[in-house]
Amino acid sequence: MSLVVTDAPERQRYEAHIDGVLAGVLEYKVKQARLALIHTEVPPEFEGHGVAAAITRFALADARRRELKVIAICPYVRRYLESHPDDLDIVVGMSDAGS
Repeated sequence: MSLVVTDAPERQRYEAHIDGVLAGVLEYKVKQARLALIHTEVPPEFEGHGVAAAITRFALADARRRELKVIAICPYVRRYLESHPDDLDIVVGMSDAGS
C-alpha cells in the first residue's frame, strides 16, 4: 500500500492517494499569510490507515515551508494538534467553523 499526499491548490485542498485512488482530503484557504485548515474527509474504506494524520502532517509541514501561520478550524486537525504539541508553534488560532 503506497500513500502519497499532494497539494491541489486549484481545488484548495491537500489530497491523499493510496495506490492511485483518492483516499482523503483536507480542504484549506490561504489568506493574509495564514493557512486555514477547514475540513478533513476520509472515505470509510480508507479509515484506520493513517490517512487523515498523513494529510495533516503534510499540511503543517507545507505551512512551515511556506512560512504561513495555521488556523485549525477542522475538528480532526485540532485533535491532532492536541496530541502533537510540537506543531503548535505555527498555530495562531483553533476555532469552530461556526464561531
